[in-house]
Amino acid sequence: MIGGARVHILVDGTLRPDVASTCSLVLDGDHAIVVDPGLAPSQESITGPLHELGLSRSDVTDVVLSHHHPDHTINVGLFPMARIHDHWAIYDFAGRWDTVECEGRQIAANVSLMKTPGHTDEDMSTVVQTADGVYVLTHEWWTASEPVDDPYAPDLAELRQSRARILEIADVIVPGHGAPFRPDESTPR
Repeated sequence: MIGGARVHILVDGTLRPDVASTCSLVLDGDHAIVVDPGLAPSQESITGPLHELGLSRSDVTDVVLSHHHPDHTINVGLFPMARIHDHWAIYDFAGRWDTVECEGRQIAANVSLMKTPGHTDEDMSTVVQTADGVYVLTHEWWTASEPVDDPYAPDLAELRQSRARILEIADVIVPGHGAPFRPDESTPR
């Protein structure tokens, strides 16, 4: 890992007053990976920052969907050339469909996926090796502090197991609806 990948936040997620998912861009070699292109103030709020980084929608090689809720998937069609990664397959707009579990799936040299059920049974997280440490892009936290217990989690014990697994490796967490944070003793477990 010479330098590692780079993580850019395209949309800062929010819970109020309007819901927006955190949408991120990971650059690693020839890969431009968008994570969770969901609810946003506008499509331009996703594509504008992408253009500022010198990329067009067709330059995006991969899209990762942390889970299948519309607030994290609704804008996936913005990236017609991308391979789409979900918890159990890789597919694209040309009709390719490969069934493959997410655990350990390597997208790029410094980017992999891990199965982290919690918010839903199908959640997965994106693990990115950077020069600044390991970033984990995940919905196992909505924000750095709230809610402590996910009200939609089908199994809180499973959520806590996934959080513990992430906390073992993460230097920075990019949550589903908030700003990136460095976990510490106050991070909900």
